[in-house]
Amino acid sequence: MITITLEHPVQEELALLHMRHTAAMHEDTPPESIHMLPADALAAPGIAFFVMREEGAPVGMGAIKRIDASHAEIKSMHVLVELRGRGLARMMLGHLITEARAAGYGRLSLETGAQASFAPARALYLSAGFSECPPFEGYRPDPNSTFMTLLI
Repeated sequence: MITITLEHPVQEELALLHMRHTAAMHEDTPPESIHMLPADALAAPGIAFFVMREEGAPVGMGAIKRIDASHAEIKSMHVLVELRGRGLARMMLGHLITEARAAGYGRLSLETGAQASFAPARALYLSAGFSECPPFEGYRPDPNSTFMTLLI
């Protein structure tokens, strides 16, 4: 059974998710192009952090960060690599979109990698209706970044 719930990002049992996410972001992205937030930063006001669990074990995560009253950003979306291919990322993305809509946001944006290793993520976002956009909210053009947005 898969559940997705609002939780605090700093929990011992989430250490593997955060570690894997951090490692994946550093795998082929220069440090100056990494925009992920560490677990403690995901606990800041204005960020809703969600954990996906299978039979109680954490298998994925994702967050929504408020930009302003009508615009939010997806942060730290990650599913354990050994569980990919089962539609879990699509499930998490759908949950984040639903939560953003319920919170009253009209636009949901994200930054993801431009490298080949991020192609599956970009394809997922495109299939959910996101389209490429210019940098937003403090981001700058970066050859290692793809910016995407969705009107919800």
